Amino acid sequence: MPNRANAKRRPHDDAPDTADAFRRLAGLPPGPQRDTLRSQIVEAWLPMADRLAGRFRSRGEAFDDLRQVAALGLVKAVDRYDPELGNAFESYAVPTVTGEIKRHFRDHMWTLHVPRRVQELRNRVRFADQDLAQTVSGRRPTVAEIAERAQLSEEDVRTGMEALESFTALSLDAELPGSEDGYSLSDVLGAADPALGTVVDREAVRTRLAALPERERAILYMRFFEDMTQSRIAEQLGISQMHVSRLINRCCNRLREQVLNEVA
Repeated sequence: MPNRANAKRRPHDDAPDTADAFRRLAGLPPGPQRDTLRSQIVEAWLPMADRLAGRFRSRGEAFDDLRQVAALGLVKAVDRYDPELGNAFESYAVPTVTGEIKRHFRDHMWTLHVPRRVQELRNRVRFADQDLAQTVSGRRPTVAEIAERAQLSEEDVRTGMEALESFTALSLDAELPGSEDGYSLSDVLGAADPALGTVVDREAVRTRLAALPERERAILYMRFFEDMTQSRIAEQLGISQMHVSRLINRCCNRLREQVLNEVA
């Protein structure tokens, strides 16, 4: 009879009976004795943690790494478990360990940050697609079929399907499909146009230039648009080169102050 009761309370073979150990652990003060008992409990439950890690074996992560993550989740479960609440440790440990593994995938395995909702959609779509693959033959399940199986809208299914292709990133050095000359993604990337800054600056001073006196506008035009020297400008206007220099500096300083004051 005791064995049947234990089997009923512990549905898995890797779920040891550590209820008494947890009660003793809760009553021990910090120290070597408590640390030893804690380690024994963790060791006893490690097979369960390994089993949970095995559920995620096909997701692109090394199994040894998954086992370490699961063990970390198990340690957290042991430290946080309160036997006085009356719940079996397994019912608390399983979601804790599983959550730690899922958190590992969410934080470390995605090349790009993906919102948690999209990750959840990805998982539901993947599971539904795997289930339907066993019932339909010779073709891929449709979006409508996946939506019905996963109880999602077709729009959410499409979002999840896009996320299925976003788990890892393609290298910029990867050769483009159909390319025979080594043409890669990096060859088609655009770059910031350095002339954009000039366009912005010109637009910022356009109205100010129009408000300048005619002679000063003419001087700036000859200097910066026709690339004339100050001596040629002075000769053409019948004034000294020094006067031309002072007018250019004064105009430029005034325009700069007006633009900066407007931005501020």
